[in-house]
Amino acid sequence: MVDRSLTLRLLSASTLALAFAQPAMAQEVPEDVDSSDTEMTGAEEAGNGQLDMIVVTANRREENLQDVPVSAATLSADATRSIFDAGADITALSAHVPGLFVESSNGRAAPRFYIRGLGNTDFDLAASQPVSVVMDDVVLENVTLKSFPIFDVERVEVLRGPQGTLFGRNTPAGIVKIDTVKPGDEFAVTGSASVGSFGSVAIDGGVTIPLAPGLASVRLSGMWQQRDNWVDNGFTGEEDAYGAYTDIAGRAQLLITPTDRLSILGSYSIRDLDGTSTLFRANILGPGNNDLNENYDRDTVFYDAGAGNQAQYKAEIYTGKVDYEADFATFTSITSFAESEGSSRGDIDGGFGASFLPIMGPGFIPFPSDTQDSITLDQFTQEVRIASNGGNFLDWQVGGFYFDSDFDVTTVGFDFPPSVTVNHTNESWALFGQVSAQVTDIIKLTGGLRYTEDEKEFFVRDALDPQARSVSDERISWDVAAFVDVTADASVYARVASGFRAPTIQGRDVAFFAPPSIATSEKIMSYEVGFKSEFADRRIRLNGAAYFYNIEDPQFSAVGGAGNLVQLVNAADGRGYGFELDSAFQITPNFLITAGASYNNTEIRDENLAVGICAQCTVLDPIVNLSGTDRALVDGNPFPNAPEWIADMTARYAIPMGAVGELFAYTDWTYQGETSFFLYDSAEYVVDNQIEGGLRVGYAKRDGSFEIAAFARNITNADNVKGGIDFNNNTAFVNDPRVIGLSVRIDY
Repeated sequence: MVDRSLTLRLLSASTLALAFAQPAMAQEVPEDVDSSDTEMTGAEEAGNGQLDMIVVTANRREENLQDVPVSAATLSADATRSIFDAGADITALSAHVPGLFVESSNGRAAPRFYIRGLGNTDFDLAASQPVSVVMDDVVLENVTLKSFPIFDVERVEVLRGPQGTLFGRNTPAGIVKIDTVKPGDEFAVTGSASVGSFGSVAIDGGVTIPLAPGLASVRLSGMWQQRDNWVDNGFTGEEDAYGAYTDIAGRAQLLITPTDRLSILGSYSIRDLDGTSTLFRANILGPGNNDLNENYDRDTVFYDAGAGNQAQYKAEIYTGKVDYEADFATFTSITSFAESEGSSRGDIDGGFGASFLPIMGPGFIPFPSDTQDSITLDQFTQEVRIASNGGNFLDWQVGGFYFDSDFDVTTVGFDFPPSVTVNHTNESWALFGQVSAQVTDIIKLTGGLRYTEDEKEFFVRDALDPQARSVSDERISWDVAAFVDVTADASVYARVASGFRAPTIQGRDVAFFAPPSIATSEKIMSYEVGFKSEFADRRIRLNGAAYFYNIEDPQFSAVGGAGNLVQLVNAADGRGYGFELDSAFQITPNFLITAGASYNNTEIRDENLAVGICAQCTVLDPIVNLSGTDRALVDGNPFPNAPEWIADMTARYAIPMGAVGELFAYTDWTYQGETSFFLYDSAEYVVDNQIEGGLRVGYAKRDGSFEIAAFARNITNADNVKGGIDFNNNTAFVNDPRVIGLSVRIDY
């Protein structure tokens, strides 16, 4: 991958300059326009005192959320910008949608997604996940691509439950689908800029420039986020040594429409991250409980290694999309190339010294651990599909998909382990189809089928024993759904879906003189019933779903335990059940409340599955000794990082000011229930309920063209433990502190 930092900075700078250079061009709202007919900011848009229709693309075509037999939720562009006001990364999406949990022990570089409790705790850069991230119809498979920043977005959709028919093999949990703003025939500018505590800066902007009306247009988008160092090193005495980052990304899109039937969209996206990896903190939990103890100080760590816990990543994504609308159907081709490279290093033990050295702390440090993981990745995808043009008794689509990735992961220890590079390749192809039939005026039936072949290969580079491994599988995924309009405002649906996650090879343990581990395919059967409803002249929206799923051979990652290792295991069985509720209430034209909640009960079912345990914590599971090593039996435990309860709430209240403006207050809150971090149960690594909130107060034009506001993220400055490192000591990492700042938005 060539060095293109200058290109990225020029693209981002020019885009952001255009986005903020011409505020005088924003259109004023005539004094005689009723505010109820104009766009609201900070929450879902409202018109005529009603809730706006929410558009989703769960079936690869634009549809009303209320007409889709899938448990889905969305985040609007305004809500998304509020979440990222303080420069947060993609993990900030966690708990903003019922059933969605996101975390990372790799800083801003390699997030882990969970839906309905299904995810993967594997911290390695080669990790496989059962949640797919799809941006502009392109699957971002590797964790370093999944961290690509969210900016200049139209909407974020979360599709819960297996989505294997239309979106591929590794989607037994669901999909996070991100759609960015596309070029159009009218000049348009959107942008937001904020400054806050710790030198935080977050800028997000996009400009659409018609080159030839009806023929060609360009969309330039950019993002710049930064923060200063703010965490001291208590061991060296250095102040403000950690916590800084600079994250820059840009996107250029060219849309060409030679005829009314043909459109060609080319896209180039680029990212450059230079920051701090996760700050691990030794012995801050317990012992014997999950409370933060006197070793914890949010503003201080105690490191003797890690070289500043540096993280640098770069990525490029090239995409070409062609749509041709024939008389009977639309042909679509999507071709994409993606590249990613970078590394993260960390003082993994979270402290200084060791038990066999003259000093150590905070607390007991059995041995020092300082490692770096790096990746060089290439990904290629090709999808073609033909879809009926819609609106008929029978809607259908058929297509094919090809996926190919090749990447190296290098693990380096300082001073242990020695450098080891492993190679992973993955080739997969699939054929799929879906049919929807409006069998009566009130009943719609949908069925889909997908055949997938998947093959992975692994070997160790530059080694006498390459330890080559190869796994493959072929599967049929399917789903059927029935959607019934009970009344004009209420519908019910039922859905049965199957899916699978392809077999996986994990080779990080080779660096620690252990063989690679393999997990066979996990297969899921999911059963879901739900309802969609709108009441009170579309001023109340209430959607809900209840589900049950069973997973055969679920893939889990046994991380840590005896060492800084990752071992893939298959349990015999796993299951989960629960419900999700999404709601919105337009109390008045100037007062909007949204609320969501999910309950999720998961269970590992395998009487013989035993995993490594933490070095110093209090294990609550039965212990067995296998080959001289104590292990925990985890039968009956919940899935790791699967909160039983997740809830979110937003509220926006406005007071009209003059003919075109308003004063507003907007707040958003998330709740995460009790969560276990690992496969085994322990007193220290199960966190209690966590709450975080945000607030925006300011002035806005009611047409959405301008807003200025003061904001706060993590307004209560809550100290929430987000994960742990268990193989050495009771090490954990925490959430970001409170950030207070000022933001400006434009949209015209």
